[in-house]
Amino acid sequence: MATAADPRDLRARAEVQARELAAAGVAGVTVGWADNNGIPRSRTVPIAALPDAATTGIGVTSLFAVFDSADTITYAYEGLATPSGDIRLVAELDGLVRLAGQPALAWAPGRQVDADGEPWPYDQRSVLIRQLARLADAGLSALIGYELEFGVYRDTEDGELIPAHHGPAYSPAALTEIDGFVESVLRDFAANGLHIGQLHAEYGPAQVELSLTATDPLTAADNQLLARQTLRAAAHVHGLRLSFAPLPSTSSAGNGWHLHTSLWRDGSNLLAGGPQGPGPEGAAYIAGLLRDLPAVAAVTAPSLGSLARLRPGYFAGAYRFWGVENREAPLRYVPGSALLGADHANVELKTSDASANPYLALAALLAAGAAGVAEKLPLGPPVQTDPGTWSEADRAERGIAALPKTPSEQEAALTGNLRIAEVLGKELLGAFLAVRRSDAEAAVDRETDDVLAGLRWRY
Repeated sequence: MATAADPRDLRARAEVQARELAAAGVAGVTVGWADNNGIPRSRTVPIAALPDAATTGIGVTSLFAVFDSADTITYAYEGLATPSGDIRLVAELDGLVRLAGQPALAWAPGRQVDADGEPWPYDQRSVLIRQLARLADAGLSALIGYELEFGVYRDTEDGELIPAHHGPAYSPAALTEIDGFVESVLRDFAANGLHIGQLHAEYGPAQVELSLTATDPLTAADNQLLARQTLRAAAHVHGLRLSFAPLPSTSSAGNGWHLHTSLWRDGSNLLAGGPQGPGPEGAAYIAGLLRDLPAVAAVTAPSLGSLARLRPGYFAGAYRFWGVENREAPLRYVPGSALLGADHANVELKTSDASANPYLALAALLAAGAAGVAEKLPLGPPVQTDPGTWSEADRAERGIAALPKTPSEQEAALTGNLRIAEVLGKELLGAFLAVRRSDAEAAVDRETDDVLAGLRWRY
């Protein structure tokens, strides 16, 4: 891994890459990361500065950890309660790619370290790396596949939501309205090393979905950020604007960024099984996710937009249960088949969206599932209908409760779960919660559509 390389070897590698990119016409490199709101942030340096960016990093303020969703800095967390302080943003060369849609730029994921180059407790990417090391110690690995839903709109000066396609849902006719954009996406993703499983017009007006093929968790999180950069560049070329927000408006379809995960040991997919569910270890993985789901969802769907999207009957996963191919379930088990093979099996987390930091989301999810495996948790029977249509008494009888519906309920779920809180660490958890509280306080006495409009273009 690049982070453990000898600095001299790393610099030499970066110098070679910088010369090659410069010769190809690249003028700069953008180093990106995601903050505690899931919002991409970045620094861009001249291509000649790549060796420095990869070894000694780029100076940035430590306060990015306490930016809220409106770019307001909250000083409510005592660990970052001062405007003083600087950290370094280090470019990870393993993720370096020339941007097909912005050919004068390259892109690389960033890792945040303190001023001395030591691990910084607020670096989200390091949280996932640490969790993956724990998985490896247990003899486990994982594959992650993302589904990205987003709205495609005409770019207007006032940001009005004018759909760029008008359906019908899942129709090729819808995509003809945005044919040039679709072509750019397909070509640019391939050139940027991003592998699309499928792309289609989704259910909602103006909505599109694409899926990224499964890969290792760290690459999947890096690719999620690169996919956003690639999509936005393609949209700009065609006079379009994209909303990745969980809910662009109360009249819009919700955008989930669903996580498909599988857990592996010695080359075998533990989730392999049949229509009734996976084998014992795979079942324990789902049981771990189910047990910790309220706390996990506070990380994977943490924003006010997330809570507005979390509605029964909208395939958003509003209640705590699992099902086999049940699209209303927050945990949807997808079995393998004779056609696709047993190793196709995975579990989809639907309570996930673009307002989640991808590194924290995957770390929390994998920690919950791995704990289930370690403890050999039993898994109850699947639910194959929509509990949202049941009575409160029926849900209570089956032990099915709604996931947290308010910021305070989410905070209680997260702080009350020591397993997931420990994954983030004391410092980062404190900053994460301070940001959530800042968002909630800013939304007091505001109409829901006003709040959603403020988040519409943020992610």
